[in-house]
Amino acid sequence: MKVTAEKNEQVAKMTFASVYPHYVTKVEKKGRTKEELQQVIEWLTGFDEKSLQGFIREKATFETFFQKAKIHSNAYLIKGVICGYRIEEIEDEFEIYRQVRYLDKLVDELAKGRKMENILREEKK
Repeated sequence: MKVTAEKNEQVAKMTFASVYPHYVTKVEKKGRTKEELQQVIEWLTGFDEKSLQGFIREKATFETFFQKAKIHSNAYLIKGVICGYRIEEIEDEFEIYRQVRYLDKLVDELAKGRKMENILREEKK
């Protein structure tokens, strides 16, 4: 599927606080922990638990959330299909949408039981 400007805008305006509880529920249902979820989010964005709670309190949009994030230099290694979109084919103009899908993909992998060292991508040497 192709990302549209409307879809990008819709996702950018969603609040992190509205989605975060779903991430927690998803991983905990599958036997993973909130701490592991935090580790994954921190790897991708650089945000610690205190920062995340601030975004939740402020009801920050994904646009604000990702504008303030320091996206991990290996995030480009996150590939595959999530929600019908192939991550590596999402165009640069829809960067926020791609970053949200990065996060969705990592949460999905955590819930599916992937090893943490595989989720937190490192470049192959």
